[in-house]
Amino acid sequence: MRFSMLTYSFYESDTRVMQYATALAQRGDTVDVLALRRSGAPAFEVLNGVNVYRIQERTVNEKRPLRYLLRILRFLFCSAYILTRRHLKQPYQLIHVHSVPDFLVFGAGPQSTRFKLLLMVEKISTAFADHVIIANDIWKARITARSVPEGKCTAITNYPDPDIFHPQSNKHTNGKFIIIYPGSLNAHQGLDVAVRSFAAIADQIPNAEFHIYGEGPERPALNTLSKSLGLDGRVRFHHTLPLREIAGVMASADLAVEPKRASSAFGNEAASTKIMQFMALGVPVIASRTRVHSHYFDDSVVRFFESENESDLAASILALNRDSHHRETLTANAARYIQRNNWAIKKETYLRLVDHLISRKLLAAI
Repeated sequence: MRFSMLTYSFYESDTRVMQYATALAQRGDTVDVLALRRSGAPAFEVLNGVNVYRIQERTVNEKRPLRYLLRILRFLFCSAYILTRRHLKQPYQLIHVHSVPDFLVFGAGPQSTRFKLLLMVEKISTAFADHVIIANDIWKARITARSVPEGKCTAITNYPDPDIFHPQSNKHTNGKFIIIYPGSLNAHQGLDVAVRSFAAIADQIPNAEFHIYGEGPERPALNTLSKSLGLDGRVRFHHTLPLREIAGVMASADLAVEPKRASSAFGNEAASTKIMQFMALGVPVIASRTRVHSHYFDDSVVRFFESENESDLAASILALNRDSHHRETLTANAARYIQRNNWAIKKETYLRLVDHLISRKLLAAI
């Protein structure tokens, strides 16, 4: 069967899209992905059997909604044109559109014009779709209450792929204690809280370094903040890496932090992909106590701190640095959690859904 996927993201670092596309390709389906392109990346590439067409270059530096919107609209028209041409030449059995995360809706009051417009777009697009996949159960409850019938919506969390995320033996041996955050550098991610927390205990852990991997509009401010706190050389900024490369870097760390802001409506409910990836790699995690984190995890598998509380995060880093037994207990409990919650097991939900939708279309055509 032939499938197409559209995603306003960089395919090689978007775990969610890669897992869906690769699962289909591995069973013998043809999968074409239309995605964004980083500067210097090839316009076409085959990755694990998936045909990746990078149709629009993007630098992740948008700070104003209008600039963000214009780039999305450009991608919309470009992808629609390319997809239509390819579909007319050789039809696809299913098209999976990974919608842009319209987190701007979380910053708008329910009576505002912006909220009403975004809600209208949500209702129109979900009505047009044959089925809606949502990223977590909290959002499924909300979207089924306002826009989508229960039977037309499935929640599939971003589970780690055990082929990529599994315990590794490449721990660093340089005597340093490496703390790591990989991901987008947006305000709701709370990286400024993490940098200030690290500054508070840096003198007490002289061999510790905080490594940040990622791109986003907050990167310049975070760089400036770390220098102003005297952390130049202790906080290290790195660019985004392809999925398999970043998995190796993550596995070599001693401790991971996930400092999302609970005061951000989006941050409070957006499920972190990285937490379960670190759990699968055997790296202990400190996570902010957001609504979505508390929904999926408890204190036996991650160490929670009060969101945006710099002192609490600093104390948690210090405690785990000094208590190797606590780190080992967290990783052991997390490993058992991942045995039940990983992509090798959960991908069957997606594949069954795809086959059901195609079968339904074929029956309707008879």
